[in-house]
Amino acid sequence: MAVKILSVDDELDLELLLTQYFRRKIRKGEYDFRFAHNGLEALEMLLKEKDFDIILSDINMPEMDGLSLLTKINEMQNPALKCIMVSAYGDMGNIRQAMNYGAFDFATKPIDLDDLSLTIEKAIKQIEFIKTMQKEHAQLEYIKGDLAVAREIQQAILPHVSPPFPEYDHLIDIAASMHAAKDVGGDFYDFFRVDADRIGFVIADVSGKGIPAAIFMSVCRTLIRAIGIKGSRPAECISYVNNLLVEESVNSMFVTVFYGIYNVRTGEVRYTNAGHNPPYIVKADGEVRKLPQSTNVITGIVNDFCFSEESFVLDQGDTLFLYTDGVTEAVDSEFKEYGEERLENLLKNTSQANCRELIEAVRTDVKAYEGNEEQSDDITMLAIKRL
Repeated sequence: MAVKILSVDDELDLELLLTQYFRRKIRKGEYDFRFAHNGLEALEMLLKEKDFDIILSDINMPEMDGLSLLTKINEMQNPALKCIMVSAYGDMGNIRQAMNYGAFDFATKPIDLDDLSLTIEKAIKQIEFIKTMQKEHAQLEYIKGDLAVAREIQQAILPHVSPPFPEYDHLIDIAASMHAAKDVGGDFYDFFRVDADRIGFVIADVSGKGIPAAIFMSVCRTLIRAIGIKGSRPAECISYVNNLLVEESVNSMFVTVFYGIYNVRTGEVRYTNAGHNPPYIVKADGEVRKLPQSTNVITGIVNDFCFSEESFVLDQGDTLFLYTDGVTEAVDSEFKEYGEERLENLLKNTSQANCRELIEAVRTDVKAYEGNEEQSDDITMLAIKRL
């Protein structure tokens, strides 16, 4: 598009001079000159046509001078509109004042048109840069809005009802939380009824962060719930999900998963751990036991892998605590990790807490450890207590 230039000068011969000198650029559609003869006339044009790029204005004019016009232009708060002020060579006081008011540059009379041409080209480069920045800023604001909606959607698909299984209030306490490091995250948790006596639960950590991880997280969560709710054994469920993810994987993304089925009557937990952090069993007396390290591969890497399945029993008063590595890998100002030892000590001291209190205690301790450091990874926790 043509650069739109408004020349403001009470000397009528300047219009002829400019159109003659810049005739080639005008014919090629590179420049579009408009003319006004005082500040008031120019201001009216600026209010009607808001797409001017450059104002070439004399300082000394009748009705409204160039400095007053410059003040009005500043009120429009358009950083992409550049003002080049023109005055007599000896009028340096007004020229300095114009520069202090925010003029882009100046020219002196009699105008050196070659020099003016270079000044206009310099202004055009600045305008192009500013418009590019404005466009990118608008795009970022649009993306920011989309991310806010995506965050709300992501949080909405995770279970938040408390208590989630009111019919089992006397048998089980369950709570979970997910805090993304960015606007959206790749961690997730879920729990759902499998049948009259069993509840499926899952915690997972998708590779990467941000939007790709969030989309992959949504797919994984949907697949595990859809298959798990049918009553499939944990190993069968994860095997099926694994094969689907391997076939549809983009950019070699993968996910660590701990999927278990809890019997609310007997306290038995049957589970498959696909490369996830081993959870802890917090005994009623404060003893903390870590489950064995997983021998399974991470989900989404190897097709037709034969996932193993293990089991244990929660006694009354015991709590199963699951987490993602955003907890233990949180760092302080010296880049030292929070670590498993600190987590285990905290679990020992909160063995009598309910699940929500336990999760809040860990979250608070991790934030205190990080201090002013930014959260570096998604932090997700899930706790189940047999009552």
